[in-house]
Amino acid sequence: MNRFVVISGCSGGGKSTLLAELTAPGYSTVEEPGRRIVEDEVARGGSALPWDDAVAFAKRAIAMALNDLERAVGAEGWVFFDRGLIDAAAYLEHLTGDDALVRWCADRSYHDQVFLAPPWPEIYAHDEARRHDLDAALAEHERLLKAYPALGYERVLLPKASVAERADFILATLPQQA
Repeated sequence: MNRFVVISGCSGGGKSTLLAELTAPGYSTVEEPGRRIVEDEVARGGSALPWDDAVAFAKRAIAMALNDLERAVGAEGWVFFDRGLIDAAAYLEHLTGDDALVRWCADRSYHDQVFLAPPWPEIYAHDEARRHDLDAALAEHERLLKAYPALGYERVLLPKASVAERADFILATLPQQA
């Protein structure tokens, strides 16, 4: 059984906050590649940003997600990923029409169940790494709703609930042992 669990879905749906909640009891987590890329590119004056060079951004996110998977092999138990390879490949495919999902994601690198944060306009907010509007986030969510099952993953929608309740939901949904 694959121990690598993706938390994906709508941008601004509370995924990063949920990952922080899962870190508290000691689970291994992997931060979203996109946020790390934006932080690095802004700090060094780079242009591989979704609003400057989206294709370069997506390609860098794929490379980072592949590296994240390699590094996570040594972790024990469940490892929770804030987005990851499939999200990055789906974005590149959307931008270029390239068959990035098949090329990069056909080997099913993650646990069979992927947890998707639904659109939640009440908590959606812009920040330095999230400059797009809610309509763009909704379009992204729709692409991901199709991408994961096309690769054989089971979609599990997260409830619109407190962060603690969402974490409990994930842990109750997963098999007891990783």
